[in-house]
Amino acid sequence: MSCQNVAAVPTPHAQAGWLTPLELCLLGAIWGASFLFMRVAANDFGPAPLVEVRLGLGALVLLPFLWRARAQFPARLWPRLALIGAINSAVPFLLFAWAAQRAPAGIGAIANAMTVLFTALVGFLFFGERIGTRRSVALVAGFAGVVVLASGKVAGMSVGSAAMAGAGASLLYGLGINLVRRHLTGLPPAAVASATLGSAALLIAPLAIATWPAQPVPVASWLSAAMLGVLCTGIAFVMYYRLIGRIGASRASTVTYLVPLFGVGWAWWLLDEPVTLTMMLAGALILGSVAFSQARTR
Repeated sequence: MSCQNVAAVPTPHAQAGWLTPLELCLLGAIWGASFLFMRVAANDFGPAPLVEVRLGLGALVLLPFLWRARAQFPARLWPRLALIGAINSAVPFLLFAWAAQRAPAGIGAIANAMTVLFTALVGFLFFGERIGTRRSVALVAGFAGVVVLASGKVAGMSVGSAAMAGAGASLLYGLGINLVRRHLTGLPPAAVASATLGSAALLIAPLAIATWPAQPVPVASWLSAAMLGVLCTGIAFVMYYRLIGRIGASRASTVTYLVPLFGVGWAWWLLDEPVTLTMMLAGALILGSVAFSQARTR
């Protein structure tokens, strides 16, 4: 093979140069769209039925990974998986769905960015991790962003309760991430996701059945619920773990910056939801604090 031909063949490194940003943007767009889908479907389903559909479909998409690794999941492990599923999936999904009934999709998307900071805070408070000056400052700025977000109004209506629900969900995500790190390390991540999502679906099932809507659910809401489960939960998890395997958890976590942007953008474009000055200021504070907390010191 000539030198010219060798130079013409794309190397894996060169392919990764454009593939990784593309996949990060695609994942950010998918997870940002989850808040749009919740906004569309939450009123027709109600929080618990919508979350049940999401959890069940997400677990089914990931079930092949769990089946392949089933020998690594003995019976004694399942109570732990169920607890983590409740903390990391069931309750946060319920909080975000409840918030979607009460505020624009962008509110939940912006609050979701606090997950990175809450992960550091939980690690410091309960697991003895060092937090450092940089992250302490970032936490203060991030909390200020949540306060600004909660104090705002959209179309004359307060969104404070929705913003606090989103912040509470992000706090549970932070706790769940720390629990997964310490108690499920070494297990295949996609299989763990299937197990925790499936366990969460079983936990939510009684509440979902009790509150299932009496009126027929419109097709648009069913499609939104299906997209939440299949695309935003099942397929997105596979994409995320694939990214982690290729570029590492730290770089993959930069998708955190994209989710609020896409969440607000989708809602503005497709639902004609306003983007207020308060939302922009809160988003700048929260995303800026996340960026500051993750920046490397010399």
